[in-house]
Amino acid sequence: MSGVVSSIKDLIVIVAFDEDGPEIGEILIVNNETKTELLVERLEKRGRAMCLNLRSDRSIQSGQSVDRSHHGIEIIVGPEAIGRIFDPLGMPLDGLPDVDRANLPKKDILKLPPRSTNFEVRKPEILETGIKVIDFLTPLVKGRKIGIIGGAGVGKTVLTMELINNIAQSGAGLSFFTGIGERIREGHELYDTLREADLLKNTCMFFGQMNENPVQRALVGISSVALAEYFRDEEHKDILFFADNMFRYIQARNELATILGQIPNEGGYEPTIFSDVKILQDRLSSNENGSITSLQTIYVPADDISDPAVQMIQHELDATIVLSRAVAEQGIRPAVDLNKTTSSLLTPEIVGDRHYLLSVQVQALLQKYESLKSIIAIIGENELSPADRADYAKAKKLIQNFTQDMHVMEKHNGIPGQSFTRDQTLASIEEILA
Repeated sequence: MSGVVSSIKDLIVIVAFDEDGPEIGEILIVNNETKTELLVERLEKRGRAMCLNLRSDRSIQSGQSVDRSHHGIEIIVGPEAIGRIFDPLGMPLDGLPDVDRANLPKKDILKLPPRSTNFEVRKPEILETGIKVIDFLTPLVKGRKIGIIGGAGVGKTVLTMELINNIAQSGAGLSFFTGIGERIREGHELYDTLREADLLKNTCMFFGQMNENPVQRALVGISSVALAEYFRDEEHKDILFFADNMFRYIQARNELATILGQIPNEGGYEPTIFSDVKILQDRLSSNENGSITSLQTIYVPADDISDPAVQMIQHELDATIVLSRAVAEQGIRPAVDLNKTTSSLLTPEIVGDRHYLLSVQVQALLQKYESLKSIIAIIGENELSPADRADYAKAKKLIQNFTQDMHVMEKHNGIPGQSFTRDQTLASIEEILA
């Protein structure tokens, strides 16, 4: 049985059904020239379905008939997806011929995989990134989540591209990159960087950039996670999942909540912010088939790290790398705030006694450096005791030691990129402390 478009308001389309109504998450097809796709968001009384206009198609008119598809948003899965760029609905964006959709398996992006019941906790495995400040303060552990937090223009995307470049070249698993509400230019630059480095053969990419409507920006992360789940569960692969930017996901959901007429919570965000973040983050998990190691950037609005949305995402992470505008203004790259950067993975059981003891010494020295800076601003460095002057000098050397040039910036500034093993990083810190 068909439904009928009864009303249209922006991206919201109300479809009335007399009988045989649709299910939440189902795709409906409008019988117009473009065969507009609608996503059922909510079911209301008297057989009415509140739907979202997936592609902002303005050719819909009241009174047009609507057919059920009896399926949700389906993306193709399998090796054919590797090396390609897809939009949130699974359509290619790279200008290459479309895949043979009729003969390839598909997956409903909103359908959750079966929950693992016999997953054994494996011994922690550290993935070296070649970036000193990350390998030392926030080691990347397989199957865990790390966030890069910072305001606009402090280097989140550059650091993410460097991590993709360094880790993907090691061949450690299959890489995913998900662009959520970010600039189109950054997507092009990343694609060109991976293509020049011959890394596309081991990478899947999804983009729902800032030019797309909030429906697609809210769905792109879910589409990407759905494909990652397939490779983890069916192909038994370890996944490296990069998302830029998780705050834009909340922003898109917030826009949708406004369009749907939902009352915001006390922080000004959508009322379902907690469950939306939790559902997406819970799908970025590991099981007996394989692991998903995720690295997510989080934009900080107005440089306010206490923003409710930023805090909500942080609670789901194992480590946070905080990028600071004050550090960036000093010409330090990457612009990591060493005192605010934290990790629950920096334990002797994971990184070993040598690394852990060094991290304790370094953090104590950096905290002392911050307290001495205010004293020096008043009385000058020469008035400090010999011990304090020595510690202050060591801390400045440590800060300088954590700076390094990025490979992905070499074509822009002509300076060759640098990579360091974890042993080299630890040795350089021991030399300074000694």
